[in-house]
Amino acid sequence: MGLGRRFGWLWAAYAVSALGTYLAFDAFSVIAVIALHAGPAEVALLAAAGPAVGAVAAIPLGPWVEFRRKRPVMIAMDLVRFAALLTVPAAYALGGLRLGQLLLVSVVVAAADITFNAASGAFLKALVPAGRLLAANSRFESTNWTALVLGPPLGGAAIGLFGPVATVAANAVSFLLSALGIRAVGGGEPPPQRTGGRRLRAADLLDGWRHILTSPELRPLFFNNLAANALIMVAAPPLAVLMLGPLGFAPWQYGLAFAVPCLGGLLGSRLARPLVARHGQLRVLRVAGTLRAVWPLGLAFIRPGPSGLLLVMVLEFGVITCSGVYSPVYATRRLECTPDDRVARTLSAWSVTGKATTAALTALWGLLASLTGPRAAIALAGVLLLATPPLLLRATREVTARPSPASAPPSPAGSPPSR
Repeated sequence: MGLGRRFGWLWAAYAVSALGTYLAFDAFSVIAVIALHAGPAEVALLAAAGPAVGAVAAIPLGPWVEFRRKRPVMIAMDLVRFAALLTVPAAYALGGLRLGQLLLVSVVVAAADITFNAASGAFLKALVPAGRLLAANSRFESTNWTALVLGPPLGGAAIGLFGPVATVAANAVSFLLSALGIRAVGGGEPPPQRTGGRRLRAADLLDGWRHILTSPELRPLFFNNLAANALIMVAAPPLAVLMLGPLGFAPWQYGLAFAVPCLGGLLGSRLARPLVARHGQLRVLRVAGTLRAVWPLGLAFIRPGPSGLLLVMVLEFGVITCSGVYSPVYATRRLECTPDDRVARTLSAWSVTGKATTAALTALWGLLASLTGPRAAIALAGVLLLATPPLLLRATREVTARPSPASAPPSPAGSPPSR
Protein backbone atom coordinates (compact mmCIF):
# COMPACT_ATOMS: atom_id res chain seq x y z
CA MET A 1 0.00 0.00 0.00
CA GLY A 2 1.38 3.42 -0.97
CA LEU A 3 1.88 6.32 1.40
CA GLY A 4 0.05 8.87 -0.72
CA ARG A 5 0.86 11.94 -2.80
CA ARG A 6 1.53 14.22 0.16
CA PHE A 7 4.13 11.88 1.59
CA GLY A 8 5.64 11.56 -1.88
CA TRP A 9 6.33 15.31 -1.98
CA LEU A 10 7.78 15.23 1.54
CA TRP A 11 10.02 12.32 0.59
CA ALA A 12 11.19 14.10 -2.58
CA ALA A 13 11.98 17.24 -0.56
CA TYR A 14 13.99 15.17 1.89
CA ALA A 15 15.85 13.36 -0.88
CA VAL A 16 17.02 16.51 -2.65
CA SER A 17 18.18 18.22 0.53
CA ALA A 18 19.92 15.07 1.78
CA LEU A 19 21.86 14.82 -1.48
CA GLY A 20 22.77 18.50 -1.24
CA THR A 21 23.93 18.06 2.35
CA TYR A 22 26.23 15.17 1.49
CA LEU A 23 27.52 16.87 -1.65
CA ALA A 24 28.78 19.56 0.74
CA PHE A 25 30.01 17.02 3.31
CA ASP A 26 32.85 18.68 5.30
CA ALA A 27 32.83 21.55 2.78
CA PHE A 28 33.47 24.25 5.38
CA SER A 29 36.66 22.51 6.53
CA VAL A 30 37.81 22.19 2.92
CA ILE A 31 37.10 25.88 2.28
CA ALA A 32 38.88 26.88 5.50
CA VAL A 33 42.01 24.95 4.50
CA ILE A 34 42.11 25.64 0.75
CA ALA A 35 40.67 29.15 0.47
CA LEU A 36 41.43 30.68 3.89
CA HIS A 37 44.64 28.77 4.73
CA ALA A 38 43.36 27.92 8.20
CA GLY A 39 45.40 25.76 10.58
CA PRO A 40 44.33 22.64 12.50
CA ALA A 41 43.11 24.59 15.54
CA GLU A 42 40.91 26.85 13.41
CA VAL A 43 39.47 23.91 11.47
CA ALA A 44 38.71 22.08 14.74
CA LEU A 45 37.02 25.22 16.11
CA LEU A 46 34.88 25.48 13.00
CA ALA A 47 33.90 21.80 13.12
CA ALA A 48 32.98 21.75 16.84
CA ALA A 49 31.95 25.26 17.82
CA GLY A 50 29.44 25.90 15.03
CA PRO A 51 27.18 22.90 15.76
CA ALA A 52 27.60 23.33 19.53
CA VAL A 53 26.62 27.01 19.54
CA GLY A 54 23.84 26.27 17.06
CA ALA A 55 22.46 23.63 19.42
CA VAL A 56 22.37 26.12 22.29
CA ALA A 57 20.72 28.73 20.04
CA ALA A 58 18.02 26.20 19.13
CA ILE A 59 16.91 25.62 22.75
CA PRO A 60 14.08 28.21 22.73
CA LEU A 61 12.97 27.17 19.25
CA GLY A 62 11.58 23.77 20.34
CA PRO A 63 8.74 25.23 22.43
CA TRP A 64 8.18 27.90 19.78
CA VAL A 65 7.73 25.21 17.09
CA GLU A 66 5.40 23.11 19.26
CA PHE A 67 2.57 25.62 19.16
CA ARG A 68 2.75 26.52 15.48
CA ARG A 69 1.79 24.76 12.28
CA LYS A 70 4.73 22.57 11.37
CA ARG A 71 4.79 22.83 7.57
CA PRO A 72 5.34 26.63 7.50
CA VAL A 73 8.12 26.21 10.07
CA MET A 74 9.80 23.56 7.90
CA ILE A 75 9.60 25.81 4.84
CA ALA A 76 10.97 28.76 6.83
CA MET A 77 13.93 26.73 8.12
CA ASP A 78 14.74 25.54 4.59
CA LEU A 79 14.72 29.15 3.40
CA VAL A 80 16.91 30.22 6.33
CA ARG A 81 19.46 27.56 5.41
CA PHE A 82 19.27 28.53 1.74
CA ALA A 83 19.92 32.20 2.50
CA ALA A 84 22.68 31.54 5.05
CA LEU A 85 24.60 29.11 2.83
CA LEU A 86 24.27 31.35 -0.22
CA THR A 87 26.26 34.06 1.55
CA VAL A 88 29.38 31.85 1.38
CA PRO A 89 29.79 31.67 -2.43
CA ALA A 90 28.70 35.31 -2.65
CA ALA A 91 31.40 36.45 -0.22
CA TYR A 92 33.97 34.19 -1.90
CA ALA A 93 33.21 35.67 -5.31
CA LEU A 94 33.63 39.18 -3.89
CA GLY A 95 36.88 38.30 -2.13
CA GLY A 96 35.43 38.92 1.33
CA LEU A 97 35.05 35.42 2.78
CA ARG A 98 36.43 35.05 6.31
CA LEU A 99 36.56 32.28 8.89
CA GLY A 100 34.18 34.21 11.15
CA GLN A 101 31.52 34.14 8.44
CA LEU A 102 31.88 30.37 8.05
CA LEU A 103 31.47 29.99 11.81
CA LEU A 104 28.37 32.21 11.86
CA VAL A 105 26.79 30.36 8.94
CA SER A 106 27.57 27.05 10.64
CA VAL A 107 25.76 28.22 13.79
CA VAL A 108 22.69 29.40 11.84
CA VAL A 109 22.49 26.18 9.81
CA ALA A 110 22.89 23.99 12.91
CA ALA A 111 20.08 25.80 14.74
CA ALA A 112 17.85 25.60 11.64
CA ASP A 113 18.63 21.87 11.29
CA ILE A 114 17.44 21.16 14.83
CA THR A 115 14.32 23.28 14.39
CA PHE A 116 13.46 21.67 11.06
CA ASN A 117 13.86 18.15 12.45
CA ALA A 118 11.69 18.94 15.48
CA ALA A 119 8.93 20.24 13.20
CA SER A 120 9.29 17.41 10.67
CA GLY A 121 8.93 14.71 13.32
CA ALA A 122 5.64 16.16 14.51
CA PHE A 123 4.46 16.73 10.93
CA LEU A 124 5.28 13.17 9.87
CA LYS A 125 3.44 11.70 12.84
CA ALA A 126 0.32 13.66 11.83
CA LEU A 127 0.71 12.96 8.10
CA VAL A 128 1.22 9.19 8.04
CA PRO A 129 -1.07 6.62 9.71
CA ALA A 130 0.53 4.91 12.69
CA GLY A 131 0.66 1.54 10.96
CA ARG A 132 2.61 3.03 8.01
CA LEU A 133 5.18 5.10 9.89
CA LEU A 134 7.83 2.39 9.79
CA ALA A 135 7.50 2.19 6.00
CA ALA A 136 7.85 5.97 5.78
CA ASN A 137 10.84 6.13 8.07
CA SER A 138 12.58 3.25 6.30
CA ARG A 139 12.32 5.21 3.05
CA PHE A 140 13.91 8.23 4.69
CA GLU A 141 16.68 6.07 6.12
CA SER A 142 17.37 4.37 2.77
CA THR A 143 17.43 7.76 1.05
CA ASN A 144 19.84 9.12 3.65
CA TRP A 145 22.33 6.30 3.14
CA THR A 146 22.02 6.43 -0.63
CA ALA A 147 22.82 10.16 -0.52
CA LEU A 148 25.76 9.45 1.77
CA VAL A 149 27.17 6.91 -0.70
CA LEU A 150 26.78 9.20 -3.72
CA GLY A 151 27.21 12.68 -2.25
CA PRO A 152 30.83 12.91 -0.99
CA PRO A 153 32.44 11.45 -4.15
CA LEU A 154 30.35 13.74 -6.38
CA GLY A 155 31.10 16.64 -4.06
CA GLY A 156 34.83 15.96 -4.25
CA ALA A 157 34.65 15.94 -8.04
CA ALA A 158 32.66 19.19 -8.02
CA ILE A 159 35.27 20.87 -5.81
CA GLY A 160 38.02 19.76 -8.20
CA LEU A 161 36.15 21.05 -11.26
CA PHE A 162 34.43 24.19 -9.99
CA GLY A 163 36.27 25.28 -6.84
CA PRO A 164 35.85 24.92 -3.06
CA VAL A 165 32.50 26.73 -2.70
CA ALA A 166 30.68 24.88 -5.49
CA THR A 167 29.16 22.27 -3.20
CA VAL A 168 28.02 24.91 -0.70
CA ALA A 169 26.11 26.64 -3.49
CA ALA A 170 24.59 23.30 -4.53
CA ASN A 171 23.58 22.61 -0.93
CA ALA A 172 21.92 26.04 -0.69
CA VAL A 173 19.89 25.34 -3.83
CA SER A 174 18.88 21.92 -2.45
CA PHE A 175 17.22 23.62 0.53
CA LEU A 176 15.33 25.95 -1.78
CA LEU A 177 14.08 22.93 -3.74
CA SER A 178 13.18 21.23 -0.46
CA ALA A 179 11.10 24.25 0.58
CA LEU A 180 9.24 24.08 -2.74
CA GLY A 181 8.65 20.36 -2.26
CA ILE A 182 7.28 20.82 1.25
CA ARG A 183 5.02 23.60 -0.01
CA ALA A 184 3.71 21.17 -2.65
CA VAL A 185 2.71 18.71 0.11
CA GLY A 186 -0.39 20.86 0.54
CA GLY A 187 -3.36 19.80 2.60
CA GLY A 188 -4.67 21.22 5.81
CA GLU A 189 -2.91 21.24 9.15
CA PRO A 190 -5.00 21.95 12.25
CA PRO A 191 -3.59 24.66 14.53
CA PRO A 192 -1.90 23.18 17.60
CA GLN A 193 -3.68 23.84 20.86
CA ARG A 194 -1.59 25.43 23.57
CA THR A 195 -2.30 24.61 27.20
CA GLY A 196 -1.80 27.50 29.60
CA GLY A 197 -0.99 31.04 28.48
CA ARG A 198 -0.24 32.09 24.94
CA ARG A 199 3.16 33.56 25.73
CA LEU A 200 6.31 31.46 25.81
CA ARG A 201 7.35 30.86 29.42
CA ALA A 202 10.81 30.08 30.77
CA ALA A 203 9.48 26.73 32.00
CA ASP A 204 8.55 25.79 28.43
CA LEU A 205 12.25 25.63 27.53
CA LEU A 206 12.67 22.58 29.76
CA ASP A 207 9.48 20.73 28.82
CA GLY A 208 11.24 18.47 26.31
CA TRP A 209 13.88 17.36 28.81
CA ARG A 210 11.24 17.04 31.52
CA HIS A 211 9.23 14.63 29.40
CA ILE A 212 12.32 12.58 28.48
CA LEU A 213 13.66 12.32 32.02
CA THR A 214 10.32 11.47 33.64
CA SER A 215 9.41 8.80 31.07
CA PRO A 216 10.49 5.31 32.21
CA GLU A 217 10.56 4.24 28.54
CA LEU A 218 12.39 7.21 27.04
CA ARG A 219 14.93 7.93 29.76
CA PRO A 220 17.15 4.84 29.32
CA LEU A 221 16.75 5.03 25.54
CA PHE A 222 17.85 8.67 25.65
CA PHE A 223 20.99 8.01 27.69
CA ASN A 224 21.88 4.96 25.61
CA ASN A 225 21.64 6.90 22.39
CA LEU A 226 23.45 9.90 23.82
CA ALA A 227 26.40 7.78 24.91
CA ALA A 228 26.50 5.39 21.95
CA ASN A 229 26.29 8.04 19.24
CA ALA A 230 28.90 10.26 20.89
CA LEU A 231 31.35 7.40 21.48
CA ILE A 232 31.02 6.22 17.88
CA MET A 233 31.65 9.75 16.59
CA VAL A 234 34.57 10.68 18.88
CA ALA A 235 36.73 7.92 17.40
CA ALA A 236 36.53 9.40 13.89
CA PRO A 237 39.16 12.18 14.22
CA PRO A 238 41.77 9.96 15.95
CA LEU A 239 41.11 7.28 13.34
CA ALA A 240 41.71 9.79 10.55
CA VAL A 241 45.00 10.85 12.17
CA LEU A 242 46.04 7.21 12.59
CA MET A 243 45.17 6.11 9.06
CA LEU A 244 46.49 9.16 7.21
CA GLY A 245 49.53 9.53 9.47
CA PRO A 246 51.41 6.58 11.01
CA LEU A 247 49.65 3.90 8.96
CA GLY A 248 50.32 5.71 5.68
CA PHE A 249 46.96 5.27 3.93
CA ALA A 250 46.37 7.56 0.96
CA PRO A 251 43.43 9.99 1.13
CA TRP A 252 41.55 8.02 -1.53
CA GLN A 253 41.96 4.84 0.53
CA TYR A 254 40.69 6.63 3.63
CA GLY A 255 37.65 7.85 1.68
CA LEU A 256 37.03 4.37 0.26
CA ALA A 257 37.20 2.83 3.72
CA PHE A 258 34.13 4.81 4.79
CA ALA A 259 32.24 5.19 1.50
CA VAL A 260 31.81 1.48 0.71
CA PRO A 261 30.49 0.52 4.20
CA CYS A 262 27.70 3.09 3.81
CA LEU A 263 26.04 0.50 1.58
CA GLY A 264 25.43 -1.34 4.86
CA GLY A 265 23.18 1.51 5.97
CA LEU A 266 21.09 1.08 2.85
CA LEU A 267 20.91 -2.68 3.48
CA GLY A 268 20.03 -2.24 7.14
CA SER A 269 17.25 0.25 6.46
CA ARG A 270 15.71 -2.16 3.96
CA LEU A 271 15.87 -4.99 6.51
CA ALA A 272 14.24 -3.06 9.36
CA ARG A 273 10.62 -3.66 8.35
CA PRO A 274 10.85 -7.44 7.64
CA LEU A 275 12.89 -7.96 10.80
CA VAL A 276 10.29 -6.15 12.90
CA ALA A 277 7.50 -8.11 11.24
CA ARG A 278 9.24 -11.39 12.03
CA HIS A 279 10.82 -10.78 15.44
CA GLY A 280 8.93 -7.83 16.90
CA GLN A 281 9.97 -4.25 17.40
CA LEU A 282 11.48 -4.64 20.86
CA ARG A 283 13.75 -7.55 20.00
CA VAL A 284 15.06 -5.81 16.89
CA LEU A 285 15.66 -2.63 18.87
CA ARG A 286 17.54 -4.55 21.55
CA VAL A 287 19.66 -6.74 19.26
CA ALA A 288 20.56 -4.15 16.62
CA GLY A 289 21.32 -1.52 19.28
CA THR A 290 23.57 -3.96 21.12
CA LEU A 291 25.40 -5.20 18.04
CA ARG A 292 26.29 -1.69 16.84
CA ALA A 293 28.30 -1.25 20.06
CA VAL A 294 30.45 -4.33 19.43
CA TRP A 295 32.29 -3.39 16.23
CA PRO A 296 34.19 -0.12 16.92
CA LEU A 297 36.68 -1.56 19.43
CA GLY A 298 38.31 -3.48 16.57
CA LEU A 299 39.38 -0.19 14.95
CA ALA A 300 42.11 0.12 17.60
CA PHE A 301 43.87 -2.90 16.06
CA ILE A 302 44.15 -1.88 12.40
CA ARG A 303 47.51 -2.27 10.65
CA PRO A 304 49.01 -0.81 7.47
CA GLY A 305 48.34 -2.26 4.05
CA PRO A 306 45.39 -3.95 2.33
CA SER A 307 44.52 -6.11 5.35
CA GLY A 308 44.18 -3.02 7.54
CA LEU A 309 42.02 -1.28 4.95
CA LEU A 310 39.82 -4.36 4.67
CA LEU A 311 39.47 -4.56 8.46
CA VAL A 312 38.29 -0.96 8.65
CA MET A 313 35.75 -1.57 5.89
CA VAL A 314 34.41 -4.72 7.57
CA LEU A 315 34.11 -3.07 10.99
CA GLU A 316 32.47 0.06 9.59
CA PHE A 317 30.11 -2.06 7.50
CA GLY A 318 29.03 -3.87 10.67
CA VAL A 319 28.46 -0.65 12.61
CA ILE A 320 26.58 1.04 9.78
CA THR A 321 24.41 -1.97 8.93
CA CYS A 322 23.33 -2.35 12.56
CA SER A 323 22.69 1.40 12.75
CA GLY A 324 20.62 1.22 9.56
CA VAL A 325 18.38 -1.39 11.17
CA TYR A 326 18.31 0.32 14.56
CA SER A 327 17.61 3.93 13.56
CA PRO A 328 14.05 3.66 12.19
CA VAL A 329 13.00 1.32 15.00
CA TYR A 330 14.50 3.56 17.66
CA ALA A 331 12.85 6.63 16.12
CA THR A 332 9.57 4.72 16.21
CA ARG A 333 9.77 4.10 19.92
CA ARG A 334 10.63 7.72 20.60
CA LEU A 335 7.51 8.95 18.79
CA GLU A 336 5.27 6.28 20.27
CA CYS A 337 6.25 7.32 23.78
CA THR A 338 5.72 11.03 23.13
CA PRO A 339 2.26 12.69 23.18
CA ASP A 340 1.37 14.68 20.08
CA ASP A 341 1.53 18.00 21.91
CA ARG A 342 5.14 17.39 23.02
CA VAL A 343 6.79 15.95 19.91
CA ALA A 344 8.57 19.11 18.75
CA ARG A 345 9.88 19.95 22.24
CA THR A 346 11.05 16.39 22.84
CA LEU A 347 12.83 16.04 19.50
CA SER A 348 14.43 19.45 19.90
CA ALA A 349 15.70 18.67 23.40
CA TRP A 350 16.97 15.27 22.22
CA SER A 351 18.83 16.80 19.28
CA VAL A 352 20.27 19.73 21.24
CA THR A 353 21.65 17.41 23.92
CA GLY A 354 23.04 14.97 21.38
CA LYS A 355 24.85 17.60 19.33
CA ALA A 356 26.27 19.38 22.37
CA THR A 357 27.43 16.12 23.96
CA THR A 358 29.09 14.88 20.79
CA ALA A 359 30.84 18.22 20.24
CA ALA A 360 32.15 18.31 23.82
CA LEU A 361 33.34 14.70 23.82
CA THR A 362 34.93 15.11 20.38
CA ALA A 363 37.01 17.99 21.71
CA LEU A 364 37.89 15.95 24.83
CA TRP A 365 38.90 12.93 22.75
CA GLY A 366 41.07 15.14 20.57
CA LEU A 367 42.97 16.21 23.68
CA LEU A 368 43.13 12.61 24.88
CA ALA A 369 44.50 11.45 21.52
CA SER A 370 47.20 14.13 21.64
CA LEU A 371 48.28 12.90 25.11
CA THR A 372 47.99 9.12 24.70
CA GLY A 373 48.07 8.61 20.93
CA PRO A 374 45.16 8.00 18.53
CA ARG A 375 45.12 4.22 18.98
CA ALA A 376 44.61 4.48 22.74
CA ALA A 377 41.83 7.05 22.29
CA ILE A 378 40.04 4.79 19.78
CA ALA A 379 40.38 1.81 22.14
CA LEU A 380 38.97 3.73 25.11
CA ALA A 381 35.95 4.86 23.09
CA GLY A 382 35.37 1.24 21.99
CA VAL A 383 35.60 -0.11 25.55
CA LEU A 384 33.21 2.52 26.90
CA LEU A 385 30.82 1.80 24.04
CA LEU A 386 30.53 -1.80 25.23
CA ALA A 387 28.99 -0.47 28.46
CA THR A 388 26.03 1.19 26.71
CA PRO A 389 23.77 -1.82 25.83
CA PRO A 390 22.50 -2.33 29.41
CA LEU A 391 20.67 0.99 29.16
CA LEU A 392 19.01 -0.23 25.99
CA LEU A 393 18.04 -3.50 27.67
CA ARG A 394 16.46 -1.51 30.47
CA ALA A 395 14.53 0.60 27.97
CA THR A 396 13.06 -2.47 26.27
CA ARG A 397 12.18 -4.04 29.62
CA GLU A 398 10.23 -0.90 30.51
CA VAL A 399 8.37 -1.09 27.22
CA THR A 400 7.63 -4.77 27.72
CA ALA A 401 6.15 -3.99 31.10
CA ARG A 402 3.91 -1.34 29.56
CA PRO A 403 3.51 -2.10 25.84
CA SER A 404 2.13 0.43 23.42
CA PRO A 405 -0.50 -0.46 20.83
CA ALA A 406 2.13 -0.23 18.12
CA SER A 407 4.42 -2.88 19.56
CA ALA A 408 2.90 -5.57 17.37
CA PRO A 409 3.84 -5.59 13.69
CA PRO A 410 3.46 -3.74 11.48
CA SER A 411 5.22 -1.22 13.63
CA PRO A 412 5.69 2.50 13.10
CA ALA A 413 8.80 4.58 12.88
CA GLY A 414 9.83 8.12 13.60
CA SER A 415 10.93 11.32 12.02
CA PRO A 416 13.15 11.70 8.99
CA PRO A 417 16.85 11.40 9.77
CA SER A 418 18.71 14.63 10.38
CA ARG A 419 19.78 16.39 7.25
